Amino acid sequence: MASNPRPLIGLLAGVTAGLVASAAMAAFQHQAGKLIPKGDQSDGDPATVKAADAVVEATTGEKVSEPYREASGQAVHYIVGGVLGGIYGVITEYRPEAASGFGGAYGVVTSALLDEGAVPALGLGNGPAETPAAIHAYGAASHLVFGWVLEGVRRIIAGAR
Repeated sequence: MASNPRPLIGLLAGVTAGLVASAAMAAFQHQAGKLIPKGDQSDGDPATVKAADAVVEATTGEKVSEPYREASGQAVHYIVGGVLGGIYGVITEYRPEAASGFGGAYGVVTSALLDEGAVPALGLGNGPAETPAAIHAYGAASHLVFGWVLEGVRRIIAGAR
């Protein structure tokens, strides 16, 4: 356990770092997505848009209208990134070893929990067995980038623990 944990500093640094890491992840996905074979790419909405649809439909009974679909998916992406960053920031204040692999371990865990677990469990995407290997690699690499940038920015703001 770290001496003198600062949970509020960790939370604020983590949320900020999570937002920056989400932008880095989106930029990585934009470029890396070009390398995925056409047959492995999904032709439906991304999980983030489906999540936005689920929230809007639960509150209004309607899906997100077409002009706002992409923006709603981005909002979900950044909200999740900020929340995951905040959790990470607080955890690292108490357990510095959570920053293992310069945040890479946390990135891989988020990939497993979200892409391989929550997304299929919530019906937002295919299960692991129905997902092509290239998509698994793309997701894991994207979350690894998220973890590295998350730790780098968190460390700039809150310092190494």
